[in-house]
Amino acid sequence: MISGVLLDLAGVIYDGDVAIPGAVEAVALLRGMGLPLRFASNTTRSAKQTVLDRLHRLGLVVAKDELFTPAQAACAWLIEHGCSPHLLVHPDLEPDFHGLPKGGKRAVIIGDAGEALDYVSLNAAFRELNDGADFLALAINRTFKDADGRLSLDVGPFVAALEFACQRKATVLGKPSPDFFRAALSSMNCPTGEAVMVGDDAESDVAGALGAGLAAALQVRTGKYRAGDEARFDPRPTAVVDDLKGAAEWIVARRN
Repeated sequence: MISGVLLDLAGVIYDGDVAIPGAVEAVALLRGMGLPLRFASNTTRSAKQTVLDRLHRLGLVVAKDELFTPAQAACAWLIEHGCSPHLLVHPDLEPDFHGLPKGGKRAVIIGDAGEALDYVSLNAAFRELNDGADFLALAINRTFKDADGRLSLDVGPFVAALEFACQRKATVLGKPSPDFFRAALSSMNCPTGEAVMVGDDAESDVAGALGAGLAAALQVRTGKYRAGDEARFDPRPTAVVDDLKGAAEWIVARRN
């Protein structure tokens, strides 16, 4: 039985500001079947409202509580642990951290900071960690599909650099963290064993979801997908489909 679906965004529903062909119709098909959806994105370059606005421009009306982002998880963590953030993130993401309590123990938050990440900013984060700050990674994706259609470095390599320097592992808040998947599923009362994830990242989306206990994870051949990705990480995808349209048809055929 399939009782809920998690959908990645970049590379599954859109590339840049353009919807992937058939993606909007695929979301409508899943909603029309009465399946609850959550949009689980590892984006760390855009604030949550910016992502919602982009989806709206593409013809998708997504409620705020249907979208789960690593920054959202980070804010919840900071509040729970009484920490204030030292941000090493893209400037466009900073609004998601406004209004947090100040003072208390420090926590370094690292995301895909783009050109804002340089030696000075990376070293400042290292010094905070060396002084005892907690270490939170919004994601550990290796690459992302850039505006020119080629792969570019994502946050993962820089997380690894800081881990090497401070000799500590980061707490990962986005995919492939099991807690990230479970929080999204909990919000729609969907057991992990009745959920399906659809993503273009064989490691964070697919292997991460299956490792978290989801019933199935589908690999699409859009976005950052490159031939052979489905065989590079374990667990391997439940199925490989051309795009979100193919994933929606797979899900509908196996709903009951």
